[in-house]
Amino acid sequence: MFSLDAPLTPRELSQLDRERVWHPYTTSPTDSEHPVVDSAEGVRLRLAEPVHGVDELIDGMSSWWAAIHGYAHPELDAAAHAQVDRMSHVMFGGLTHENAVRLAATLTEITPESLDHVFLADSGSVSVEVALKMCLQYWRGLGRPEKRRVLTWRGGYHGDTWHPMSVCDPEGGMHHLWRGALPEQVFAEAPPAGFSAEADADYLEHLEGLLRRHSGELAAIIVEPVVQGAGGMRFHSPEYPRRLRELADRHGVLLVFDEIATGFGRTGELFAADHAGVAPDVLCLGKALTGGYLTMAATVASGRVAEGIAGGEVPVLAHGPTFMGNPLAAAVARASLRVLLRDDWRARVRRIESGLASGLAPAAELPGVRDVRVLGAIGVIQLDRPVDTAAAAAAAVERGVWLRPFRDLIYTMPPYVIADEDLARVTEAAVAAARVG
Repeated sequence: MFSLDAPLTPRELSQLDRERVWHPYTTSPTDSEHPVVDSAEGVRLRLAEPVHGVDELIDGMSSWWAAIHGYAHPELDAAAHAQVDRMSHVMFGGLTHENAVRLAATLTEITPESLDHVFLADSGSVSVEVALKMCLQYWRGLGRPEKRRVLTWRGGYHGDTWHPMSVCDPEGGMHHLWRGALPEQVFAEAPPAGFSAEADADYLEHLEGLLRRHSGELAAIIVEPVVQGAGGMRFHSPEYPRRLRELADRHGVLLVFDEIATGFGRTGELFAADHAGVAPDVLCLGKALTGGYLTMAATVASGRVAEGIAGGEVPVLAHGPTFMGNPLAAAVARASLRVLLRDDWRARVRRIESGLASGLAPAAELPGVRDVRVLGAIGVIQLDRPVDTAAAAAAAVERGVWLRPFRDLIYTMPPYVIADEDLARVTEAAVAAARVG
C-alpha cells in the first residue's frame, strides 16, 4: 500500500501524477507532464524542479482568475490561521456563524441594488445550478411550472455540472457530447463583439423575437455580462445586458448574470453589471470571492425571487451543500473583500489595463493573429486557428511566465498586485506564445 508520508522526489511525484491523477480536461493516465509547484508567494509560483531551465513562474492566470491578491497574502493568511484555531467547519443546516452572516451582509451591500438574499455555495458551477433552480422554483411557486426553459446566447460558458452545461455554447465546447441528454435551452446568436461598440438594432430585434416566441416557456435569461469568459474571451457592449433587463421585464422572464469570472473588479468595475447600470434578479459569484484561497461561491437573489419561492408548494429552496457557508472559506472571503475594497482596486486594474494594452500591442502585427483586445485586467490575443498549446505554453514558461492557452486564445488575467516589471514579462511571454502558437 502507498504511504501518505512516503518521501518522493519531484521526478517520482511527476510520474505518480501522470499515472494516478485526473487533471482538468485531460485523460488519465496521461503522457502530459505538469510542473510541480512547491510553494507560492506574491505573483510567483516556485517549482519543485526547473522546467525549461526556469525554477519559478510569474502567474499570469491568477490561478484561473481567482488569486487576485496573489499568494501568501499576510491578511488572508492571518484570517485563515485565526479561523482554523476556532473551527474549520460546522454544518449550516440549522446553525449559523459570524463569518457567514457578515460575508452575506457585505455582498448585499456591494452588489447591484435589490439583491438582498445570499446563498453560499461550493463553487461557481454550483452557484449557477442554484440560480437556475431558484428561477424554476420561483415560477413553480407562482403556478407557472411550464416556464422551465432558459434563454442564453452562444459563446457562453457557465460551468461543467449538469444544468450549467445546458446553457454553455452548444457547439464551441465539449458539452455537445451531451446533446439529447441535457435540457434543451433557447440559444440566441452571440452578441456582436466590441466593448465600446454601439448596440446593433438587428441583434436587439433578434433577442426580442426569441423572447416573444418563447416567453411562455422561459423561466430565465442567463448571460455573462460584458465579458464571455471560457467560452471565447469575447467582449461586448454593456448596452446588451442593459437591454436584456428591459426585455426580461417586458416579457415576464427572470434575468441571471453569471459574474463568476468578472466579479470583484476584473473588468474595471466592481461587477460587470455596473458597466450597464442594471441589476439582475439573480447574480452568480465565485472564483475571486476568497482571493483564490478556498472554494466558495455565492448566488445572490432579489427579494422578488425569494418571496416567489417562499410562496410555493415547497416553500423552501431545495438545495443544501454539505460545505455550505464553510467558516474557514467565509473568513478568508471576508478578508479578501476587506483588502480589495480598501486598497484602491480600481487604480490597480487601470494600471494593469494600460500595461496590457501597450505590452500586447506588438502581437497585432504577427501573422496569424486575428485580434488583440484588453478590458480591465484581461488581455487577449486571438489567433486565426487553434493554438498549438504545448508550444505556446512552453514559450511562456521559458520566459518565466505561466499562461494556459486554449482553443484559439492566448490570454492573461494577472493578479491585481502584479508589479509593472512583472506585467511586462507577462505580456512579452504572451506575444512570444502567439509567435510560436
